[in-house]
Amino acid sequence: MMYKTKLTIASLAVASMLPNLAQADIVISEYVEGSSFNKAIELYNTSDSSVDLTGYSIVRYKDGSTDATDAISLDGQQIAAGGIKVLAHGSASLGLEADVDVMTASFSFNGGDAVALLNGDTVIDVVGSVPTASSWGKDVTLQRNQDALSASAAFIENQWTTLAKDTFSGLGAIADVVDPDAPVEEPFTCEGEILTPIYTVQGAGESSPLIAEGTYASAEEVTIKGVVTARGENLFKGFYLQDIEGDGLAETSDGIFVYLNEAAPDTVQPGVEVCVQGLVKEYYNLTQIDIKDDKKMEVGEQGEMLAASAFYVSEGENLATALERFEGMNVKLELASVMKVTRNFSFDYDAFRNNMVLSHKAPLMKPTQVYPALSEAAIALADANSENQLIIESDFKADDGAVPYFTDFNAETGYIRIGDQLVNLEGVISYSYDQYRLIATNTLIESDFIHLDDRLDSPTVATQGDIRVASFNVLNYFTDAIAGDANPTGSNRGAETEAEMILQRTKIVNAIVAMNADIVGLMEIENNGYGENSAIQNLLTALNGEFDEEAAYQFIEINDVDKYEGKYIGSDAIAVGLLYRPSTVTLSGDAFVIETPEQHAAEGLVTRGEGDSAEPNPAYDKYQRHSLGQTFTINDERLTVVVNHLKSKGSACLEDWLAGEENDDPADLQGRCNAFRVSAATVIGDALATVEGDILVIGDMNAYGLEDPIRVLTDFDATTSTADIYTASNTTLSGEVFDTEGRKIEQGYGFINLNTQAHGAATYSYSYSGELGNLDHALGNASVAERMVAIEDWHINSVESTMFEYSSEYTGDLTKSENAFSASDHDPVIVALSYPEPEEETPTPSIIEQIIERIIQFLSRWGFWR
Repeated sequence: MMYKTKLTIASLAVASMLPNLAQADIVISEYVEGSSFNKAIELYNTSDSSVDLTGYSIVRYKDGSTDATDAISLDGQQIAAGGIKVLAHGSASLGLEADVDVMTASFSFNGGDAVALLNGDTVIDVVGSVPTASSWGKDVTLQRNQDALSASAAFIENQWTTLAKDTFSGLGAIADVVDPDAPVEEPFTCEGEILTPIYTVQGAGESSPLIAEGTYASAEEVTIKGVVTARGENLFKGFYLQDIEGDGLAETSDGIFVYLNEAAPDTVQPGVEVCVQGLVKEYYNLTQIDIKDDKKMEVGEQGEMLAASAFYVSEGENLATALERFEGMNVKLELASVMKVTRNFSFDYDAFRNNMVLSHKAPLMKPTQVYPALSEAAIALADANSENQLIIESDFKADDGAVPYFTDFNAETGYIRIGDQLVNLEGVISYSYDQYRLIATNTLIESDFIHLDDRLDSPTVATQGDIRVASFNVLNYFTDAIAGDANPTGSNRGAETEAEMILQRTKIVNAIVAMNADIVGLMEIENNGYGENSAIQNLLTALNGEFDEEAAYQFIEINDVDKYEGKYIGSDAIAVGLLYRPSTVTLSGDAFVIETPEQHAAEGLVTRGEGDSAEPNPAYDKYQRHSLGQTFTINDERLTVVVNHLKSKGSACLEDWLAGEENDDPADLQGRCNAFRVSAATVIGDALATVEGDILVIGDMNAYGLEDPIRVLTDFDATTSTADIYTASNTTLSGEVFDTEGRKIEQGYGFINLNTQAHGAATYSYSYSGELGNLDHALGNASVAERMVAIEDWHINSVESTMFEYSSEYTGDLTKSENAFSASDHDPVIVALSYPEPEEETPTPSIIEQIIERIIQFLSRWGFWR
């Protein structure tokens, strides 16, 4: 029987402190995560009496969750004294002997799940840490070591041996206990062994020349000797050896990782000479010597530490190729290494720890920021970006909010910014899960982060032009923590505590004050109306506390007829908003709302695949936030500003499901729901087609500079494009059918990307997964483009560490700052425009007045007029 349960990590902590009860006689002795349905858990009764499993269950902690789900009840099952029971998926093909006690069930887990044995609500035993790292147990069989057959409510990794995928030979049996009277083996010694130089093991290619093509291990063991450069106790279990002399060739590495599957003995320390013997293996493309089984290792004397080798990238090679040449070696980043921060120190959800990413020469740009989607150039840049990343790690998982190799990390002076050049960092080059990693072995000081594009306390555009218009995503500015009004969903996406909310508000106010904008478009402000306890009123009150009455702001409120349920802009928890200074700009008419399309596709409406593999779609009901427009007059000239926040790239739309990309990043690199954003772009373009005067379309479009929605709003032309653009299917607008099928776009709406006009395509306001680009835009019609004096992405957020944001999640005891940096995760975009006061016209003299003036001039010249 399968049912739902909820056992949190807090429950695990309590369970781990419970005394060893009789129920702990049952342990998990094997874990199988194989191909297809080959999933199994082996239970072993370590006691000398039979155990009734009524009340026991198996649960999993799915994909890093700290809540247990999907329980399998073991009620009615028995395990004999010293017996084994195998729990397997009903469709598993395990090839077990007939006498193996097997219980089948709808038993499913993947390589990202931890699996636990419960008695009632008490955790008896667990395989996998909670929360788990991504794919920690994928495609492996784990067998419990014979000296570790005791239950534990916390996973102890070195108690388990990792075997190859679809290894089932050990299921149903526990190996005999080693005879304590058996003769003790002599310790391993390298004496008499033929040594293979480390650089020979590494070779000049991506894998060791000692491993035959198509295999992952050498046919024979090799014996190597070197000096320890680093220990691996947590992230990588073993140590790094480096050849004392090396071969002097740049093509081959002089270092290698020795895999122990546990922390090295205390005698293995940097500077100690060690000799080991084992198979050469390629593990996820990391060349290593595997000695985990026999521990053939001879530890020598403490000697001198080897100096770190200067890391460099040769002319004509990429970073990945250079890192392969240094794999396993202790290196140092110097000024000539030209390594820049491309992803700031922040939480890595794949590794479930904080780390940082460097790239060579410059931070990485999002391909679709600078090239159209599916173009050869975009694809080539995506490939180049994947080869230009180095993750900076520590062996031990750092405390929340702490950079383990930079103890002076702080929000005021010890900050890190994307684009900083990093020098003097030392560490060993390793590799796992398709990423090169430098495991830091020293600590840095502030001057080791060279701020090539340092902080600006205020944007340069703040004093330019006659007026300034800003677009600012305020990162879920919610007032729930201070008893604000409710939004339509009743959910809180923002600050969890009053202290967090006040910090967020202070940082945002400081940023807006420094911008000195006359009109400010807001995104991600809580959609809880316009009353005294609304988010926009809360922000306005705090903001106006920084100004005298002349410079104060007001917010735009939409008409009652446009309000959802008489209060909101649409039905989302967040909305767009507008602030303006009545002293510099004047309202012209009422605000207007541009409703955006919805996608509604009933379950089973369409299918994907053919024949027996065809499957119907799940139901899709997708929404976008409405846009807000207002016309202003400045010196008798009209300017219409429209604030937008299009559908995010996170969750899938029907088109993603049809392409089989509902759980993956789409191949066109534009993120999920791209066609749905195109639909919104067409509605916005149509709504503004008849608006007179200057038009400025601003906001978080959730589309980079050359992605389809921006191209549709600007200069897209189907006759010259290499790829077609379509709207989403099954959409409605204002309750009426909009597009039943995706509609091909022929021509864009002609707005001008003001940032591109001023600075070229490589601008940015946002960072995601180590790549920079503009999600935040200012698009203008031709007349407003002529008025533009300057435009600036004020880089206070995109390049800063998320550790300095208002949220305390993953930041531990890190002290926050009230400064404007990390006020949000998007940079504000500020446009300076020229609206000069009209010159007074000098009246033209009449003909009679002109004649009299000439007579006077004539008489004065000849002396007749005094």
